[in-house]
Amino acid sequence: MNDQALREPTLLILTAIADAPRHGYAIAQEVEKISEGRTKMRTGTLYGALERLLEQELIAVHEEEVVDGRRRRSYALAPRGREVLTAEAARLARTAQEATRRLGLGGAAASPGAAFRIGATAVGT
Repeated sequence: MNDQALREPTLLILTAIADAPRHGYAIAQEVEKISEGRTKMRTGTLYGALERLLEQELIAVHEEEVVDGRRRRSYALAPRGREVLTAEAARLARTAQEATRRLGLGGAAASPGAAFRIGATAVGT
């Protein structure tokens, strides 16, 4: 992987398995949850991305079993994937911090997880 930003589907997949190994269907559910419903991964797209991430050694097969005659794999974040995801999370945090600064939302809003206050309306939490 180079220093370019991760594409959103890649970022979402890596994030989905960062805390625990998951099989394909669970990854798709996590991606939808993390993206707040904005991203729904189709089966072909997901498995194509998983194969690409395996080739790039960003993820690894955690377990493989046969269920009802079909192969079922669970995937985990590989050490290289953890490094890439950590770097991307830091990059995104720096960008968000700079956007917050430029919008003049400093103070408590500049800390991670704080609600942004614009006028009297709270945005995000």
